[in-house]
Amino acid sequence: MNELNPQHLFELALQIKQWGQALGFQQVGITDTDLSVAEVHLQDWLANNYHGEMDYMQRHGLKRSRPALLHEGTVRVISVRMDYQTESAVTMNQALESPTSAYISRYAVGRDYHKMLRNRLQKLADKIQTQTSLIANMPAFNVGMRAFVDSAPVLEKALAEKAGLGWIGKHSNLINRKAGSWFFLGELFIDLPLPVDSPTSSHCGDCVACLDICPTQAIVAPYQVDARRCVSYLTIELHGSIPEPHRKFIGNRIYGCDDCQIICPWNRFAKLTAEADFNPRQQLNTQQLLDVFAWTEEIFLAKTEGSAIRRIGHDRWLRNIAVALGNAPLSALIIEALKTRLNHPSEMVREHVQWALAQHLS
Repeated sequence: MNELNPQHLFELALQIKQWGQALGFQQVGITDTDLSVAEVHLQDWLANNYHGEMDYMQRHGLKRSRPALLHEGTVRVISVRMDYQTESAVTMNQALESPTSAYISRYAVGRDYHKMLRNRLQKLADKIQTQTSLIANMPAFNVGMRAFVDSAPVLEKALAEKAGLGWIGKHSNLINRKAGSWFFLGELFIDLPLPVDSPTSSHCGDCVACLDICPTQAIVAPYQVDARRCVSYLTIELHGSIPEPHRKFIGNRIYGCDDCQIICPWNRFAKLTAEADFNPRQQLNTQQLLDVFAWTEEIFLAKTEGSAIRRIGHDRWLRNIAVALGNAPLSALIIEALKTRLNHPSEMVREHVQWALAQHLS
């Protein structure tokens, strides 16, 4: 890489940020690959078994905290963020406070972000490749790059924090002082020694609103989340039965949870997204429990096409809704709906339906 001098790299870093914003990213930052502090935090988290059944969190050894082990030659990481909020906190709270509404975490009501962000990152990589070949005056000049969007062992929030995109809050999400936390993250690993950005300081102060609001008290201490209690884990990552002690606290949340973001005071600065792909599909932000519980597997697959929700499958979808129906106010329609699933082929679904009925009939 001797063909690119420090001035070239400085100018390229500026261009990367301009290209990133033109591609729809609200912010682009660059950091080195030293994640030694985050690595200690990760190892402590794993030692406490806070990852639950998410074996992938430890399966890849040190690749998660040492980028060069994941993609050889990496010396810098370009971190990007893209806003996805499509409605106000007031509207989200109204849905949460309506016990017969089917609340879905707002990141999942639009198009699955993984492919969309990865395509944008690849376009950014193509621009970098073209420009560096021009600077080096070598058409065959090759830059080693690889894009990631929540699809490999990457400590994306730690990298984004180091790249100056925000700070990791007490709920473990990244917070930006001017944009809150309603955004997706993506990374481009690169083998060019670009100048790095400075991290921002934390601005959580004495606030513990996210700890207090968590339905299952999964934020066991500031910056420590026990995933085994987290509603997002219980409704998305967990493959089997949801532990009974947590079911009542899940309320009407059938896919993920946004409470800690809704309550965060920094999200008063969050901006609504301009990306049409993130707008709710199939009215997924206004569905009712009884309606989505009636979906057959074919309807479920059709309604969640192109959505992150598909990953849990129809059985876990019904499992989650059965819990929510068990938490809803008693009605003849709810009892009737639950009874239609008593003979479901899945033992897991049957067990949660029986639990839900017991909440109303015992």
